Amino acid sequence: MGIPSYREIDAALCGPGKPFEIETAEVLGRATRVWSNAPRCLSDALAQGRALGGGRDFFVLGEERLSHDRHYELVCALAGALVDDLGVTKGDRVAIAMRNIPEWSIAFFAATMVGAIAVPLNAFWNGAELAFAVTDSDPKVVVADGERLERLTPHLGGLRAITLVGTRVEDRKGDVALSPAVLAFDDLVEGSRAAPAVDVAPDDYATIFYTSGTTGFPKGVIGTHRNICTNLLSLMYAGTRTALRSGTTPGEGPRPATVLLVPVPLFHATGCHTILVAQAFLGSTLVFMRKWDPEMALDLIERERVTAMSGVPAMVWDLVNSATLTQRDLGSLKSLGGGGAAAPPELLRRVRQLLPASGMGTGYGLTESSSTVTSIGGADWDRRPGSVGVPVAVCDVRIVDDEGEDVGPGDTGEVWIKGPNVVPGYWRRPEETASTFTDGWLHSGDIGRIDEEGFVYIVDRAKDIIIRGGENISSIEVEAALYEHPAVAEVAVLPVPHDVLGEEVGAVVHVAAGATVTAEELCAHAGTRLAPFKVPAHIWLVTEPLPRSPSGKLLKRELRETFASGGRAQAAGETG
Repeated sequence: MGIPSYREIDAALCGPGKPFEIETAEVLGRATRVWSNAPRCLSDALAQGRALGGGRDFFVLGEERLSHDRHYELVCALAGALVDDLGVTKGDRVAIAMRNIPEWSIAFFAATMVGAIAVPLNAFWNGAELAFAVTDSDPKVVVADGERLERLTPHLGGLRAITLVGTRVEDRKGDVALSPAVLAFDDLVEGSRAAPAVDVAPDDYATIFYTSGTTGFPKGVIGTHRNICTNLLSLMYAGTRTALRSGTTPGEGPRPATVLLVPVPLFHATGCHTILVAQAFLGSTLVFMRKWDPEMALDLIERERVTAMSGVPAMVWDLVNSATLTQRDLGSLKSLGGGGAAAPPELLRRVRQLLPASGMGTGYGLTESSSTVTSIGGADWDRRPGSVGVPVAVCDVRIVDDEGEDVGPGDTGEVWIKGPNVVPGYWRRPEETASTFTDGWLHSGDIGRIDEEGFVYIVDRAKDIIIRGGENISSIEVEAALYEHPAVAEVAVLPVPHDVLGEEVGAVVHVAAGATVTAEELCAHAGTRLAPFKVPAHIWLVTEPLPRSPSGKLLKRELRETFASGGRAQAAGETG
């Protein structure tokens, strides 16, 4: 029997009465394909997960453990306090400023349980950045840990009166005196309360996630309960589809509990939607890390018998490059996956070689698409390691030209996305909303192509395309070639201004520890894999890791300013 087609899989999984049944519903005034069995709201998803998880650990943080049952009790207690003690009503904002700790999840689910809008704030922001987002989102309550409260305190005088709730205040490192009006998180969740009776509809606003802010002020991306709950079924559908495409029949009966290592922050869509909410829904266990450290990650995988890890490709690189990897007992680890950056084909090959029992998968999505749009894994990724997969059954993807017209199979253009996962717009940014969303289609800003079998390839961000003498060059393609050299730990490909050609290809290379390489060797290596005009004309060799945002994305603008502008460009063969 051959590999089932995607059309055959959809017929088997998505028809009436099937586990991933699809129906048509009106979403924000438009007829939209939706998952019939998706939870109605986040509280329903949490309740279903509690029924599955029960007394099983939901969170592991060092020596701390919190079960699904206890987590649900604390969520209900805080939800009651938000309404009864703090006056939070439907539509109010509740900002969350913490590192990855169990209180983050309690605050998130409590806020959305009472119909408030949860506003996760970037835990790496400084005080002024936190204050900007607080001013922009105008929350009634801010729930923060000690470190974030300390950063916010000097800016409180310029903010509207808000209620501050603090947790783990003792963890802060400075001497700034906190506001005496800060309420104690533990006091609010003391005792037990029933969940407040608030009617929350699928298209009610649930979240405001701020973009990374690598250019200009960050924008608040509005998400609905339907947006986020769609992702739950999309993830389950994607896993089932991958198994069927790989010739495996998904098992019947209760699924084995997942123990997931969480090295990415919860304040981004991947960490929240795909990890926290999805695993709450599935009754799984999340193992938190204080900060990313590959050796600590390997320790936790062994100790907690971790079955899966979801992180950016740089983290997977760190694992496969660990000197202690072959000495570890990693038999529990069944899958490695994630997103946030392109995974080069060489990484897939290395994982297959060093961790043959582990599967790998990836996908494509944005904050504005509530995470998952496409997925790929198993045999399909082996066949097409450069692809991000095929859209899930409730999503549509188009590739359009500058006039918004569809291009042909294999041609490149901007990726547009449509589905029940696409958000309604930006918080209080009507002009930017109008320019990014057209009749329900999200303009991703990514450049991609779709082959004749429907597989999507992300070529680059529009702003990252290098145009050399009229020829478009994909930085991802050049990076993938350089990653195949064993001395390359990280690489970022950048446009370098040129008086005649307009731009040339430049590359900043973080050389692997203990390795030696010259720029000439890397150019020769790239020349065996790329057309001559794509080979870097400028290479900088550095010994420190490249700068990344909290979500793991390379800060290319910062690298451009440091290396590729202001006369810093060097010819290949020199080091920076």
